[in-house]
Amino acid sequence: MNVTTPHNSHQTVPLYRAAHSRTGDKGNRSNISVIAYRPELFDLLVAQVTEAAVAAHFAHRQPSSVVRHILPALGAMNFVLDTVLDGGVNDALNLDSHGKALSYWLLDLPLTIPPALLPFLQPDI
Repeated sequence: MNVTTPHNSHQTVPLYRAAHSRTGDKGNRSNISVIAYRPELFDLLVAQVTEAAVAAHFAHRQPSSVVRHILPALGAMNFVLDTVLDGGVNDALNLDSHGKALSYWLLDLPLTIPPALLPFLQPDI
């Protein structure tokens, strides 16, 4: 997904081009980290990967809350999503009761990238 908008030459790309992610769980709560590949991309991630954007992206999972913790020294953020694991490992009947795939879903979140930051992105896979 590489879309150039006609008026400003910004491109829309998936988050996985700018960051990688890890997921953990505790009960019905998922922790999803987002780690910038390059320090030059971190401010853009903070501006665009917000609590509201993550909550909207996970609307189908109906999180009761989304809290973001910014870790600038690591170039990372941690998101805590409550009630997204269908009750957690012991209660869920789905195939991913730990929610490990949730980080991959978040990495599909679209970002708008200005031309100056395009060289810092990972190649499209």
